[in-house]
Amino acid sequence: MMFRLRRVRLRRRLTKPTQLLSCSLLAGLVVAGAAFPAVAMSGLAAKAGAESFQDLPAELTVPQVPEATEVYAADGRTLLARFFDENRQDIPLDQIAPAMRNAMIAAEDHAFYHHAGVDLKGFLRALVSNGTGGAKQGASTLTMQLVRMSLTYGATDPKDVVAANEDTTGRKLREMRQAAALEKRLSKDQILERYLNMAPFGHGTYGVAAASRFYFGKEARDLTVPEAAMIAGLVKSPSYYDPLDTEGPGYRLALERRNWVIGQMREIGAITPAEEAAALATPLTVKGQAPANGCTSAAHNDWGFFCDFLYRWWLDQPAFGQTTYDRERQLKGGGYRIVTTLDPAVQKAAHRNVEQYLPTGEQDALMVAVVEPGTGRVRALATNRTFGLDDPRHPKNPISSNPDQAAAGIRGTYPRTTNPLLTGGGDITGYQAGSTFKIFTVVAALEAGYPLSYQINAPERYPSKYTAAAGSESACPGTERWCPGNDHPGMGGPHDMWSAFGRSVNTYFVPLEERVGAARVVDVARRLGIRFRAPNDAAMAKDEASADGWGSFTLGVSATTPLDLATAYATLAADGRHCEPIPVQEIRDRSGTSLDLAKPRCDQAVDPAVARAAIDAARCPVGDQSAYGRCAGATASAVRRVVGHPVAGKTGTTDSHRTASLVATTTTLTVAGILANPDWPETTENMDHGIVNPAVYETLADAMRGRPKQDFPKPDRALVDGDQRAVPAVTCRSVDDATAVLRGAGFRVEVDPNQVDSACPAGTVARTDPEGRTVAGGLVMLRLSNGQGAANAEPRGRDGADQDGNTPPSTDRAPVGRR
Repeated sequence: MMFRLRRVRLRRRLTKPTQLLSCSLLAGLVVAGAAFPAVAMSGLAAKAGAESFQDLPAELTVPQVPEATEVYAADGRTLLARFFDENRQDIPLDQIAPAMRNAMIAAEDHAFYHHAGVDLKGFLRALVSNGTGGAKQGASTLTMQLVRMSLTYGATDPKDVVAANEDTTGRKLREMRQAAALEKRLSKDQILERYLNMAPFGHGTYGVAAASRFYFGKEARDLTVPEAAMIAGLVKSPSYYDPLDTEGPGYRLALERRNWVIGQMREIGAITPAEEAAALATPLTVKGQAPANGCTSAAHNDWGFFCDFLYRWWLDQPAFGQTTYDRERQLKGGGYRIVTTLDPAVQKAAHRNVEQYLPTGEQDALMVAVVEPGTGRVRALATNRTFGLDDPRHPKNPISSNPDQAAAGIRGTYPRTTNPLLTGGGDITGYQAGSTFKIFTVVAALEAGYPLSYQINAPERYPSKYTAAAGSESACPGTERWCPGNDHPGMGGPHDMWSAFGRSVNTYFVPLEERVGAARVVDVARRLGIRFRAPNDAAMAKDEASADGWGSFTLGVSATTPLDLATAYATLAADGRHCEPIPVQEIRDRSGTSLDLAKPRCDQAVDPAVARAAIDAARCPVGDQSAYGRCAGATASAVRRVVGHPVAGKTGTTDSHRTASLVATTTTLTVAGILANPDWPETTENMDHGIVNPAVYETLADAMRGRPKQDFPKPDRALVDGDQRAVPAVTCRSVDDATAVLRGAGFRVEVDPNQVDSACPAGTVARTDPEGRTVAGGLVMLRLSNGQGAANAEPRGRDGADQDGNTPPSTDRAPVGRR
């Protein structure tokens, strides 16, 4: 009776005779394969469409799977940020707890250390069970699973991904063939290490290093038996066995799966029965701690703007790929270890001083950048903003202060933004930095042979050769000539470069720019690191003809950023050696190889002698003294006193005080700060030097504390006195005669077509500019007479084209409680 019952059950199972026949044949072949693998597998291969098992592809390249890039501060220890598409970090096997290794073998492949890539007994068991309606079994060894993951990661076509995971005998055979070949190339430990670093464990974590941090907040080397068992149990189906699913079945299923793995660990002898009991009694407690990813999750929020500078810099490097997409994939999957230039102590000082003088939440932005002369390494970037996107936990940004943006309902950039306010890029083209740009005229003049002692009798208002809109405040009355003035009456009179730069005399620098040529001044700015991001600025600077008409350039009407401004002055502090601002000082790939990309990228932008002379003049505005004792006047005299080191720099203010700037440099650090409204450059509010100045010089003082005092090199005497010669008197002579005389004396000659009041006959030379003496080979401008009025009459007035002039009462004032 029992025999008949068995026969009946067997007949019921033979409802699919073809399936049974296939399973029987395959089973026989596999059994035969134990003794004659080549013959048996050839039969299976034939069924799969290949002529023989040996014809199946054996070569397999285990790809480098995406691995998170870790970014550190300059100390090499403090984690700044991580970038990843897949949360993974490869670690060597000896950094993975033995419990984790044993748990994975117990969960997925008991015979791992005994087979040659294919477990024939397991394969036979699964084949018969699956083919005859039994419990579904996989029979894939760890090596075969590694093959499948490698094929998936190495696929360049979606069809290849599907083929790598299809549930067919052909796919299984290919895996077996490649697994057997892989076992000949790699040791068991190498295979296990690659598997543990590649496998997915749910919630965007890949590899046991990321999984152990995510679920248990610890390193993989510290995992306990129950923790390792839970992680190993996830591989089968991370979304099904989800220990974070406490409201659904996931947690219960994960616990059951963990306990099953613990039992398997005892079965293979990895743990004792007592250890099994202790592990089973351990409650399952997981953290689910999502790792920081990207700059909005930087270790310190005030580091976010530096992190963003690094991110944008990386996307500009062709070495990481042909497109920005390729470069981003490298950053988020290349497994790099990046040591940045961010100095935590300097960054802390910059952030503290910014918040001291203008805290986060104010609509105006106080922006400070710190650069190292001679290397271009960016040591700090700080502003009174929170780096981040809209956060539902915090109120939204207020409506923009820009009337046009407000009318469109656009919100402002405070208190939260991801705009590159300090470094530029995207829609951020920069801010006018006022008279800080006069340094470029100083350099251009020195290069042209004009010495620091070169004198110009600066008028209260200067009738330049440049044009202005008729009727505008900046035009000479009744003309279209641009007539810049000074900030305060009484600033005119004889000045050399020391006093003119120290007091910021506009009517000295505009005629000096005329004699040198505005195009040369613009070229100096470009060489020193000013990037013309604004379309109008780029159009003016594109060629010599356009740039030569940019008379207001010396007064700082071009947009710049704190980083570019710091870079320019750092170039001069480094004896004219310009270094591209760079956020990295070491990059190592996943193999530990150091890349040359982190090396400073420098060029000699200015002759060292010229740079030293320019720095000597730049010591005047910040209360220091030139090497020749020639400084007279300062717009920010507190800087030298507070910093306590030899220092150079310059203040800058734009028309109507829309921005306020200060840059200050020692031989080892340069700090530039700009106070502006990023949302509304045309703001009607006044920017206060009492905010930006102390934020800059206090940062420099804090950063320089404890460092040795180092003086700037003394400039050459040739650039102090120069070769100056008398200008021949040609008053009331014809243009042709005057030109011939002046050229005969070795001077260049230009004729100003705009006539001035003079008693000389109309059309003749009323006077030369300059008069008296000038540099050998320099430019002499002929001012022509209109035949009316007294000789050399000067128009008077004030247009406020640059408002920084002499020190306003607030310039050196620090709020109560600060030095």
